[in-house]
Amino acid sequence: MSDRSNVVILSFDRASAALRDGLSVVQRIGDTLWVANDETTSLERLTVQSTAPGDEVICDAHQSFPLMAYLDLPIPEADDEIDIEGLAYDQDSGYLWVVGSHSLKRKKADPDKPAQKNIKRLSTIEADGNRFLLARVPVVQQHDHHELAWVVDADGRTAAQLRGNALGNDLTAEIAKDDQLRDFLRIPGKDNGFDIEGLAVIGSRLLLGLRGPVLRGWTVLLEIEPELDGNSVDTLVLKKIGEDGRRYRKHFFSLNGLGVRDLCVSGDDLLILAGPTMDLDGPVTVFRWRGGFGADEALVVFAEQLETVLQVPFGQGDDHAEGMCLFDRGEEGGEVLLIVYDAVAQGRKRGERGVEGDLFALD
Repeated sequence: MSDRSNVVILSFDRASAALRDGLSVVQRIGDTLWVANDETTSLERLTVQSTAPGDEVICDAHQSFPLMAYLDLPIPEADDEIDIEGLAYDQDSGYLWVVGSHSLKRKKADPDKPAQKNIKRLSTIEADGNRFLLARVPVVQQHDHHELAWVVDADGRTAAQLRGNALGNDLTAEIAKDDQLRDFLRIPGKDNGFDIEGLAVIGSRLLLGLRGPVLRGWTVLLEIEPELDGNSVDTLVLKKIGEDGRRYRKHFFSLNGLGVRDLCVSGDDLLILAGPTMDLDGPVTVFRWRGGFGADEALVVFAEQLETVLQVPFGQGDDHAEGMCLFDRGEEGGEVLLIVYDAVAQGRKRGERGVEGDLFALD
């Protein structure tokens, strides 16, 4: 089992300090660190500063990249969240992939409201159209930093997104025909409904980790292969890759009853950050699946086929591990995992703008 080794300080500009309260994804690209708050419609870029061995790592020089500048969001208002829950960089193609939760939400009870109003609130289920987003955006090197671009003239890369609208997309249309999963599309994510929380790139295909549903202790990873729609440069569709002409493939993992919170590729292995599918604090575990996806078929992966590499600390009502990525410590060597948190504890905050992410050395 791995031990907590150090921290990374993520520092945002003063006007955006509230972003630190709920980070849902993290991805390192060179000397830049990309994160998102799940209540926004933007990606945030920080610069990883050089440090001496043993010192805390500082990531600052914050710049925000509104996704509506590169994509056609179903609801383009800046305050209509995407609920970004997956972020993955494909070094071969130079695309940064992003996915929303695709989940419904139930209104929260309010202690300042009477019982009957709270009962009505708890009966109200809503769909935020921007949550049905799966897209890729080109990453380019400019002025010693990585930046996003809508189009890259030099090699023809363009930003593109899966065909859809405010009611769903091609993926939810496929899931609506699935006997095992379709009924969960109508259930809010935190009620064990359909909820994407995790994204990894495997060659030309994507893995989408589901926080829910968990089916008798089994969680689901969906495998898809997006491609451009005919001559379009900005619209993606799903290739047929599954059995019976399906445009997705289901894989089942035994994660001790937990759902996926994030995915990360480590060489030929897949790291899975797993946590409760319901609105609970923990437990939170990182599993390693050695060998990853070598087979071109649906898989059922039992607990004994996975390694438990890390038990992640969690708080009571706060500090929920949501995002992870590999983090290069340079001269110190060894594989290190960076984990960032939603609902961060007050003690994790640094000054007026900073927040700690945890570094864990992986054996």
